[in-house]
Amino acid sequence: MDLPIQDRDTVLRNALIAAEQGFHVFPLRVGTKRPALHSEKRCPRTGICRDGHLKPEQRATTDPDRIRACWSVAPWNLGIACGPSGLLVVDMDTPKSPDDVPPDGWSRRGARDGHDAFRLVCADAGQPVPTETFTVRTARGGTHLYFRAPHGVRLGNTVGELGNGLGWKVDTRAWGGYVVGPWSITEHGSYWVDCDLPPADLPTWLLHRLTPRPVAARTAPVVSRTERLPAYVDAAVRGERHRVAQATSGTHMSTLFVAAFALGQLVGGGLLPSATAESELLTAAQHIVNGGCGCTDREALRTIHNGLREGATKPRHAPATTRGAA
Repeated sequence: MDLPIQDRDTVLRNALIAAEQGFHVFPLRVGTKRPALHSEKRCPRTGICRDGHLKPEQRATTDPDRIRACWSVAPWNLGIACGPSGLLVVDMDTPKSPDDVPPDGWSRRGARDGHDAFRLVCADAGQPVPTETFTVRTARGGTHLYFRAPHGVRLGNTVGELGNGLGWKVDTRAWGGYVVGPWSITEHGSYWVDCDLPPADLPTWLLHRLTPRPVAARTAPVVSRTERLPAYVDAAVRGERHRVAQATSGTHMSTLFVAAFALGQLVGGGLLPSATAESELLTAAQHIVNGGCGCTDREALRTIHNGLREGATKPRHAPATTRGAA
């Protein structure tokens, strides 16, 4: 497939305009939404990464000289790192296929996409939809509402209704997240500024809604009173939780995948409920998604799901001495 390519001078000018607004920018691959920078797996651990892999968020910049040097290489699309830019972006998406339908709770209320869902969220809060802010229309017909996050507050990302998320087809991007900037072009079309106002302050009610709730400490696996784990499974869960909790910066996702793979083998063998494995690993990974490394809750959850799925294809079964035991 031929990817759309813009004029290099045009995209450079747009990157500089974004930086003048205080947006920390980094390059996305030509015609795509993917970062053009090297991944953690391919990091040479030299140069700016000599002390550990730096993610796009950590390499994003407002320095015009660095931007000129970067965009002189290719007509990259524009990525905006939300956290360093002091932004919280509400991302209202549209269904990607006829099978991408709203859950019953949303469909009964007439929601057909993220715009409808966000309107319902605002109505439930007794608040108007906060549209008087910098707004970008996306290539698929979605909308990005840009808000200034309060100083001293470090919000993370949310995905749909997960955790303290807002709702179906409504994501938010802050620390650990990025958005495709205006004037970028992908195979689905272009991103363009729909409202050229400065980003408004994040409404107080949204701040309260998006502030993470403290995670309760857990000392035992999440199982029902009638469903007790065998001692060796309990020990395996505790061991993988410890592995994740001790993961150092630069190894977070690889460590989380290894732990999820190991527990996925127990899930595949019918020895451990998948929901229990996911919950335990997410709890152990809180220091990762709440830290300053740039790892996101969405990335962590995806890694856990991938690890559990892969591990389940190579199941572990109960030791012979425990089979048939009461």
